[in-house]
Amino acid sequence: MSKTSGAAVAQSCYHCGEECTSKPIIVDDKPFCCDGCKMVYDILNKNGLCDYYSISKNPGASQRIKVREDKFSFLDDADIARTLINFQDNNETHVSFYLPQMHCSSCLWLLENLYRINPGIASSKVDFTRKEAYIVFSPSKITIRQVAELLTSIGYEPYISFNDLNGKKPRADKSKVYKMGVAGFCFANIMLFSFPEYLGIDAKDANLASTFRLFNVILSLPIVFYSATEFYTGAWKSLKYGFLNIHAPIVVAIVVTFLRSIYEVATGTGAGFFDSLAGIVFFMLVGRVIQSKTFDQLNFERDYTSYFPIAVTRVNKDGTEQSLTLPDIRLDDTLLIHNEELIPADGILTKGKALIDYSFVTGESMPVVKEMGEIIYAGGKQMGGNIEVLVIKEVAQSYLTRLWNRDELKVTNKYEEKSFVHLLARYFTVILFAITAVTAAYWYFNDPAKIWPSVTAVLIVACPCALLLCNTFTNGNILRILGKNNLYLRNAQAIEEIGNVDYIIFDKTGTLTSYGYQHVSYDGKDLTYIMKQQLVAVASQSTHPMSKAIVSFLETKTTITVHAYKEVPGKGIEGIIADDFITIGSRSFVSGSSNKTEDQESVVYVAINNKVLGKFIFKNHYRRDVPAMIRSLQGKYDLAVISGDNSGERQALQDMLGFDAHLVFNQKPEDKLEAVKRLQQQGRKVMMIGDGLNDAGALKQADVGIAVTENSNNFSPAADGIMEANQLPRLLQFIKVCKANKVIVWAAFITSILYNLVGIGISVQGLMSPMIAAILMPCMSLSVLAITYGCSNLVGWRLRLNSK
Repeated sequence: MSKTSGAAVAQSCYHCGEECTSKPIIVDDKPFCCDGCKMVYDILNKNGLCDYYSISKNPGASQRIKVREDKFSFLDDADIARTLINFQDNNETHVSFYLPQMHCSSCLWLLENLYRINPGIASSKVDFTRKEAYIVFSPSKITIRQVAELLTSIGYEPYISFNDLNGKKPRADKSKVYKMGVAGFCFANIMLFSFPEYLGIDAKDANLASTFRLFNVILSLPIVFYSATEFYTGAWKSLKYGFLNIHAPIVVAIVVTFLRSIYEVATGTGAGFFDSLAGIVFFMLVGRVIQSKTFDQLNFERDYTSYFPIAVTRVNKDGTEQSLTLPDIRLDDTLLIHNEELIPADGILTKGKALIDYSFVTGESMPVVKEMGEIIYAGGKQMGGNIEVLVIKEVAQSYLTRLWNRDELKVTNKYEEKSFVHLLARYFTVILFAITAVTAAYWYFNDPAKIWPSVTAVLIVACPCALLLCNTFTNGNILRILGKNNLYLRNAQAIEEIGNVDYIIFDKTGTLTSYGYQHVSYDGKDLTYIMKQQLVAVASQSTHPMSKAIVSFLETKTTITVHAYKEVPGKGIEGIIADDFITIGSRSFVSGSSNKTEDQESVVYVAINNKVLGKFIFKNHYRRDVPAMIRSLQGKYDLAVISGDNSGERQALQDMLGFDAHLVFNQKPEDKLEAVKRLQQQGRKVMMIGDGLNDAGALKQADVGIAVTENSNNFSPAADGIMEANQLPRLLQFIKVCKANKVIVWAAFITSILYNLVGIGISVQGLMSPMIAAILMPCMSLSVLAITYGCSNLVGWRLRLNSK
């Protein structure tokens, strides 16, 4: 008995960097893995754009999978094209395309030099963070379809989904930025006009003081009535639900400070505290903008339309083909589905042999063979040749749509006021108002003249702005650190939830593993060269992924003719070569045995003339460093794998996760959701990590749902966070930095409390003027900010998350 494994040629493609598994194509002494990569090089070389390769090493995307020539024919439809066009007149057309392949400075350089490839393109600008290219072209020289095909030819195929038909992308909310800008402008000028008050004004220039004070009043109005509306809204929402949050005392402090300042200026008794008022509003808005900037380019609310193509091919009754948008699909339409295309509506297979990959919907990694007359559900991807499907349900009524829209898969208000900061602020607010009332009562009976200065000083010096600022800035910096490492969280509350997690559930296919079978080995009798040729000849007749994997593994070319070829769906294939009968498939199919014992792994047996030679063993390819990640989590968290796939990898996963790990297979989407619910009912804080639509319900139900994706903007279901797949091994580091976030905020809060105790102690005695309190408040806030920002950066550095 022998065990062998395939060998690959260790030579990297000059264009994409992938290993050339067969004899490389050599052009200009440069190796290429396929004709596609060579073609891109030829295009760039012809147009003098080979500087593309000097900016970054192997910057291109693999071109091994060829794009169908008519894939973008739907863009010839003026109605469809109009939904993608931003501006159009007789001379130029503006269009934006999402290009998920964009990843480095070479991509940016090449995409901004498109005009050198085709003179019909006037200009192209790239938004690297959003992975979008904004292209201006002349419609008389090049069409929008040709622009898409040009991008595809150089390795940047535009991703256009059905969701794009529903209207333009929502514009980014810049209201916080505008409010911050107004507050910053007013703050700077108020400080400028306040310098004479700080430094003293000569008696003969006293008339300038009243002028500067009037300017400060005018400059404070946009802050109070525009920039600070963020905090008014937050306070009002909390009062509507019957509790006080951190915004309430901030609003009181803003109002009291503003009214007291107006009073002093109107009566000529002082300059007021406009500088402190402007400064604190400005710095709080800066923190909020930093926090929101981390994830404003991501879409955490995707629906099924984001996964469907924008158009599909319909076969008319006269045999002609027509591109039509998905809303135009009707019952009894016949759709032509090409290789690698998603099926948009439930239908009956009427032509061809379907090999459907439902892994995105069910989690099952094994493609399903469908014969003519069988039902094919929306959401599956055809993995073989062209097929025709008769529509039996429209897109809006298909299985995929119903799955997404199920009520149990919708979880709302997950984060409604759960932050520990809101709990702290609630008690802080009550205590602060109590101290203010006691101070006012005390001085009412002892020295009424001190009521107003004392109460004002208490509200200003004890304003919980430091707490809000340290929480906002710490959260914003942690979100920035995580974002730099390709973990994008929906909001700051998700940081706290990650820090509280004690149970982690993983999906298997597409999360812990890559899709498809990557590791193939052979266990059995030695195969002669003739035997390999025979097996390859029969296996190459099938489009099944396992058959293709066997052909690739054996690395043997043959021109042998196969007679009497037959494929039995779900069982195996057979054929006659010369006088030999070759069978490849399941144990019962190959051996003819009625033994019902199933193999605990994914295997394919081979036999010649009914004599079993051995078996090919298929194992999933686990992502790099996943075993090391699992080991780092063991003992710290309870772990589980809940998968829609079969149990073929049970032993491998049990060895990896440990005996205590909970493993469940063949789970439907609702089963995953119910599993999360049961754990939550037991008081567990659950993190769900998955990738497919079958995980959407569990991702929403979990305390934290993280969608693992090969690309942060593509095929990621609605979740609390989006993590690029290559960052999954750093999960423990991400959890640690989220735990540190809470410790840092607590430390900053305690520091601000110490400040407040001293300040309040002096203020209630009437010994601190509001002017001194107004100066101390921003000083306290800035010092706390320096502590929180420095500590969060230190944590990121220690966890090696600040190296990018």
